[in-house]
Amino acid sequence: MQAKTQTRTSRAALGRALLAWYDRHARVLPWRAPPGASPDPYRVWLSEIMLQQTTVAAVGPYFLRFTSLWPDVFALAAASREDVLREWAGLGYYSRARNLHACAEAVVARHGGAFPSDAQALRALPGIGPYTAGAIAAIAFDRRALAVDGNVERVAARLAAIATPLPAAKAEIGEVAASLMPRARPGDFAQALMDLGATTCTPRAPSCGRCPLAAGCAARATGRQEEFPVKPPRRARPLRRGVAFVLRDARGAVWLTRRAEKGLLGGMVQVPTTDWIEGGPDEASRAAARPAPGPWRLLGETVRHVFTHFELELEVEVAVARRAPDGEGRWCAPGDLARAGLPSVFRKVAAAATGGARRR
Repeated sequence: MQAKTQTRTSRAALGRALLAWYDRHARVLPWRAPPGASPDPYRVWLSEIMLQQTTVAAVGPYFLRFTSLWPDVFALAAASREDVLREWAGLGYYSRARNLHACAEAVVARHGGAFPSDAQALRALPGIGPYTAGAIAAIAFDRRALAVDGNVERVAARLAAIATPLPAAKAEIGEVAASLMPRARPGDFAQALMDLGATTCTPRAPSCGRCPLAAGCAARATGRQEEFPVKPPRRARPLRRGVAFVLRDARGAVWLTRRAEKGLLGGMVQVPTTDWIEGGPDEASRAAARPAPGPWRLLGETVRHVFTHFELELEVEVAVARRAPDGEGRWCAPGDLARAGLPSVFRKVAAAATGGARRR
């Protein structure tokens, strides 16, 4: 009992040291309120959704564009989902964009445009899970809520040298992170832990000599910092194959359609494509997926893209159409393709087709 009390006491001291470190080394981020200013819950929420499985560097330009177009939750809720998806294009994990718009609508409809401050109430909103709810409650409202992302997992796992592999270690990691939390400034504490993991307690070659938690770090004491957190063996991603069809009109405009609402890249703009399956489509499936009669020419370049759960290889066929195909779709001028809202994989397809056209 005495040992546990001493651990809690020493961890509390480490938490205070972390806050002092944060006061000197906090990152300046476009969504972060400057010292002395109150955080804007809308900007906190928007940034946390964008930052899910995405780097700060990638999110920055998107955040600035979104807040310029839609400066508050009322503006975002009033926007069309197609506009939101188009502006999100390239950021990946597109279900986040659909949930983002649905959440904005829910905040306006259910809460009069004011985000709830309680983590449990936040979790009832679309697209907000345990981590995001804790981060918003802590950062935007200074609630004593725990927000454990990958950076925090790494800090806590090293601090206590937690040998249990992820994800089974999440409960232990949460307990360690909670033991560091001081009574004051929970919002700053949440951001301090994130900053520490992002800038100092990095996955490789952590800067332990500059870490405010170094004195209490069990992993550092044994020189095993990079062994934590313990991760399960990585599963090999399966390979899927498909064919993408780039149909142009006489002026070079490209025929675009929209993907089904549900499923991968749901609701996003695309060039027509076969299903993506292991082994690739057979000739009958390829012919059925072509948006118009040929002749179709096969490019020699294969487009490769990595999704979270599989790798994709796409052959690309090109053709010139005399008229618009049957069914829903639209022509997009070559100069407008960059702003058409194509996901990254279809941007690669368009680039390959354009390059192929130039070479011929």
